[in-house]
Amino acid sequence: MIKPKISKKVSTALINSLGAGVVPRIGIEHIAVGREKELNSLLNNLNDIAEGVAAFRFIIGNYGSGKSFMLQMIRNRAMEQGFVVADADLSTGRKLAGSNNEGLATYRELMSRLATKTRPDGGALISILEGWINKIQQEVAKEQGINPNDEGFDEQVEAKIREVVHYIEDLVHGFDFGTVIIAYWRSYRLDDDELKNASLRWLRGEFNTKTEAKAALGVRVIIDDDSWFDYIKLLAKFVAEIGYKGMLILVDEAVNLYQISTTVTREKNYNRLLAMFNDTMQCKADNLGIFIGGTTKFLEDPNRGLFADQAWRRRTKESRFSTQAGVQEYMSPVIRLNPLTETEILSLLQRLTEIHALNFAYEKTLTNRELKEFVQEIISRLGAEALLTPGEIIRDFISVLNLLHQNPEIKFTELIHGSNFKPTTVGDSENTDGDAAEFSL
Repeated sequence: MIKPKISKKVSTALINSLGAGVVPRIGIEHIAVGREKELNSLLNNLNDIAEGVAAFRFIIGNYGSGKSFMLQMIRNRAMEQGFVVADADLSTGRKLAGSNNEGLATYRELMSRLATKTRPDGGALISILEGWINKIQQEVAKEQGINPNDEGFDEQVEAKIREVVHYIEDLVHGFDFGTVIIAYWRSYRLDDDELKNASLRWLRGEFNTKTEAKAALGVRVIIDDDSWFDYIKLLAKFVAEIGYKGMLILVDEAVNLYQISTTVTREKNYNRLLAMFNDTMQCKADNLGIFIGGTTKFLEDPNRGLFADQAWRRRTKESRFSTQAGVQEYMSPVIRLNPLTETEILSLLQRLTEIHALNFAYEKTLTNRELKEFVQEIISRLGAEALLTPGEIIRDFISVLNLLHQNPEIKFTELIHGSNFKPTTVGDSENTDGDAAEFSL
């Protein structure tokens, strides 16, 4: 069961988000049921990343099966453990590659959503850099017994900063990355806002021309559509060197790659994804994790999905042994989100009932018998397969709880057995753009 105490902020966020059909950013641990094996597998990846290796996982399932929920769960866990985390949803304007800087747009989104334990809502780039500089200043003051205003203090700090930069200069684009980090330190030391803003703009991929970057920072390259993933790898190495466990990249809505109509563009994105996969799995990246959320068709469609490419099919197809045994291998690159059991669905509804009552300060009125009745009603109207994807029923159940609380004269049985009651469905589970498709638990 849920914890007996949940803050008003958390309970309100849960009710509002679930009622609107989206995954909550906070408090999701209170509604987590099932998925223990899947979550533990991803947590093991975090341990590997912290040890210096890289990880790449696909989280595959139909709409409403739990992809976004799992990504949000692992995001929160990673921040708690000391990782830098960035997440982005792919869309028509954000892809992995394209002719109009769609890959760069994804990089910019990731950088704007950069988050840490102390900055969980994103925008953490400045706090990461300045926190690191402050830490070095404290170390110098303690080790050398000098104050920030003493002669030679800044030179000692810069020497320590260069020690860290040295570790990344040998990587692809590492020298220019290090140059910008040094430029940021100097802007911090000199209180030069123009130089500081130029450094941040470069790191965020906001320079449009090399000429502009050279004039502002003295570097001859910029982050562009072809090179942005190289800088993700650099940033992962950098944050690990300055005290974080590593960097975790979460990319959802990969179905948008599958839906690209132009074959050449779609294959270009799949090839970029393959390069990212190979770099992480072959240890060409350090302290980096990449988790991708996508639908079954995105993976398995033989014409437009990843399986259309033999290289991808070889890397992601289920082992014949797991298929024959009817079990899932949780250590493979692909985690498939199977339907929840009826018991797990019932447990989820019990938790939602408790949270709703706590949030609106009333005594819980629905019994376990009535919750089972609701489950059976959904089964009879939607079918068992539809029931077992939580996204199909969560909004309906929150609506029922709201109606019963706001209209105490209405009886639960009358509400759910009424002839006008029709459970919300997402239609075709692979090709809907409706609101229900946005919610995955």
